[in-house]
Amino acid sequence: MMKPKFSDLLNVMERHARYDYVTPIDGLKVGRTDLPSEVGHSIYQPSFGLVGRGVKEMMVAETPFRYAAGESLLCAADVPVTSQVTEASPSAPYLAIHLDIDPTVVADLLRQESGLRPKTDGASVAGKHTLDPDLYDPLIRLVSLLERPRDIPVMAPLIRREITWKLLHTQHGLLLSQLAFANGHATRINRATAWIRENYAETLKIPDLASLASMSVPSFHRHFKAVTSMSPLQFQKRVRLQEARRGLSSASAISAVAYEVGYESLSQFNRDYRRLFNLTPSDDAATLRAVLSRDHGQAR
Repeated sequence: MMKPKFSDLLNVMERHARYDYVTPIDGLKVGRTDLPSEVGHSIYQPSFGLVGRGVKEMMVAETPFRYAAGESLLCAADVPVTSQVTEASPSAPYLAIHLDIDPTVVADLLRQESGLRPKTDGASVAGKHTLDPDLYDPLIRLVSLLERPRDIPVMAPLIRREITWKLLHTQHGLLLSQLAFANGHATRINRATAWIRENYAETLKIPDLASLASMSVPSFHRHFKAVTSMSPLQFQKRVRLQEARRGLSSASAISAVAYEVGYESLSQFNRDYRRLFNLTPSDDAATLRAVLSRDHGQAR
């Protein structure tokens, strides 16, 4: 049996890519962009991604990346990302996969293989390499599950676990293993960023977050900035605005979205939103609805 090629993976991505990237498989996004994009802002959780076609210029925390076809990117912490698709066209759209990584799966796999104990200094939170050919087959099988919805609940977790295992044996392994070390700075900061992501509308209490990360308040501030390139309050604002953007396409009132994510002032929300996304919330909502309409039209 012939091993799959990158072109086989690209074909599967092209069949299933969506403008909004969303798929029914938990943690998996498969997206396309037909034209160079505006600068976008997001928060990446621990994740693995690859570009099938085109180019995206990125700033992950404070590290720049030129992310091109055939390359994979791994993030080992919750980090702010600024990105822009710079090469894409209707005849050759930008295609990409984004897959969340579960740190508990990483830790479990490392425990199962006693000989696999990479050391890491925790200094890096992201790395880019050429996609390892050993990942072609499981990625093809994972994306192809979109053609068999009945198989997704059983097969998707198994294939995601396989992908994580194979990643540990690639050039990404050293960085990925960072997620399994409970005392690493990035892992401890991840506890705090996870709390912020899950409770973004709540008021931040820095001493409580520092305690969650098992750090003193000064140490917490220093390491939070080192890992995310932001202060905790800046990180929370970014998460709130990202969550607001997710809700805009279906919301009937901008004010309801603003208050739901934790803003007390609508005017402040509008200013912060425009500063981050370079659009007013109402203009962006119209754009998001148009993208959803386009995807639904293609699906029919």
